[in-house]
Amino acid sequence: MPTFNFSRFLNIRMASGATLSPAGDEIAFLYDVTGVPQVWKVFADGGWPEQLTFFPERVSALEWSPSGGHIFFGMDAGGNERQGLYALSPDGAECLPLETDPDVIHYWGAWSPDGAQIAYTSNARDRSYFDVYTRPLDGESKRVLQQDGTNTVEAWSPDGRRLLVSRATTNLDNDLYLLDLESGDARLLTEHRDEALYLSPNFVGEDELILLANADSDFLAPARLDLRTGSLARLEEPGWDVEYLAASPDGRVVAYAVNEDGYSRITVYVDGDNVQTSGLPSGVVSGLQLSAEGSVLAIDLNTPTTGANVWTMDPATGEAVQVTRASLAGIAPEALVEPELVRYASFDGLEVPAFLYKPVGVEPPYPVVVHVHGGPESQAVPNLHPTIQYLVHRGFGVLATNVRGSTGYGKAYTHLDDVRKRMDSVADLEAAVRWLRDSGQGDPGRIAVMGGSYGGFMTLAAITTYPDLWAAAVNTVGIANFVTFLENTGPWRRRLRESEYGSLEQDRDFLEEISPINHVERIAAPMLVIHGANDPRVPIGEAEQIVERLQGLGREVEYLRYEDEGHGLVKLNNRIHAAEATAAFLDNHIGGGATS
Repeated sequence: MPTFNFSRFLNIRMASGATLSPAGDEIAFLYDVTGVPQVWKVFADGGWPEQLTFFPERVSALEWSPSGGHIFFGMDAGGNERQGLYALSPDGAECLPLETDPDVIHYWGAWSPDGAQIAYTSNARDRSYFDVYTRPLDGESKRVLQQDGTNTVEAWSPDGRRLLVSRATTNLDNDLYLLDLESGDARLLTEHRDEALYLSPNFVGEDELILLANADSDFLAPARLDLRTGSLARLEEPGWDVEYLAASPDGRVVAYAVNEDGYSRITVYVDGDNVQTSGLPSGVVSGLQLSAEGSVLAIDLNTPTTGANVWTMDPATGEAVQVTRASLAGIAPEALVEPELVRYASFDGLEVPAFLYKPVGVEPPYPVVVHVHGGPESQAVPNLHPTIQYLVHRGFGVLATNVRGSTGYGKAYTHLDDVRKRMDSVADLEAAVRWLRDSGQGDPGRIAVMGGSYGGFMTLAAITTYPDLWAAAVNTVGIANFVTFLENTGPWRRRLRESEYGSLEQDRDFLEEISPINHVERIAAPMLVIHGANDPRVPIGEAEQIVERLQGLGREVEYLRYEDEGHGLVKLNNRIHAAEATAAFLDNHIGGGATS
């Protein structure tokens, strides 16, 4: 089997974000062949795709207008997340800037039914809050809802008179409101006492929604919400969280993805009958969209050996067809590793799920990188992760763990790390090392920990709480100090993050106690720190204070700062640079079994 360098793996392309034309005969999608995601278009039955945008910055959040005349997209600058809004003609010839204030965050909402207006939210009035706006393509924006909260527009009603607005209380709790555009009245639709999420709402006629909800349940499931009475009826109880629901306007076709231990299972109903699906490989769904008449289902699917691509499915037959074929950069699918789903017992008997990637042709025990996802309301899933695949290719094992607090396993599991229980999730990493040792998979003297964002905090917490376990650590855009993080993160995020981590007013002593910056002297492992200067979520100061303290103590630390990046690296040249530095760092400290 040929040996590839890291840049080859970072040149694996990803196609995603599919949006269908009204007739369902064309698909616009995001493709990163130029180094950053841009808008491309392809016929729904396949063929050679056409590039429509040519910007140096990343493009996101596509949606084709109901009239077919425009494709919406968003774009920020240097990863700063202050997204502007644009309307693109389907041939790519014209691009209409809609809202582009560089100091303001604009979040996409919905097209009006006639495609003549957009609805969106922005924090133009106050950086801490998101109000609701409408805007004709050829006119001026109008604020239609001012409210001191985190509002997003979910849908425009079929009659064009109302907007469906979501308001987040926390990342795990929200409400839906029906906003009358003439009167300005916003009517609460989802009154509830305990925590609940209401996601992926689809209008079915004027007075009903089909959506996902976990009110009075541990799991998100498809449900019908009567807008007249407020009654909610669950349609199925899959026993796992359901994701990315799509429904046709008449309710005849309903499709959703069930998250079964990280793998997605597509479920389709037509006229109430369950359709047997076929043709989709095992992987992870990250988006679903139905055409206007419900005759075509577009699917964003990512698998460990084929990467991210757009697929379509005929709901009537359940047959799926691959539409895009994003390049694997000359790497054969058989050179990519399918992970093994494992579970290990933590300190209190909790079974923690994880994905173990075993290096091919390397006998255990081998060096292992324990990979921790961000969030923490997120999940390690079996998709194509170029960094993980390269490390495995180089002779490292990788254990991608879903410590307590991860999503995908129900509400109860997600709350096991809240506030004062934070360090229990760090103990799950100690249990991972113990399992790697006891199972004979990992070499106890050559185990590293690596993570980004919240996973970066977990990395820092692991090496300060259990310093003797780790031979190296890689911290990308991680939280070093919960106090300074909460003081300096974007003001629109602080309240949502405090519900998970604790508040400065009530929990400052505890947050100081668990902040890795206050235990730097315990760090024994050499560390690589990676951060973007424009990060609005975990500001660059989090990296710089940990680096400064380690340097002052004479500890081994390498620091990579990227001036044109934000919360994570997007630009290909930066990703390659950081990835190659990561590989060299890990090679030096825990040593893989292959060479590039």
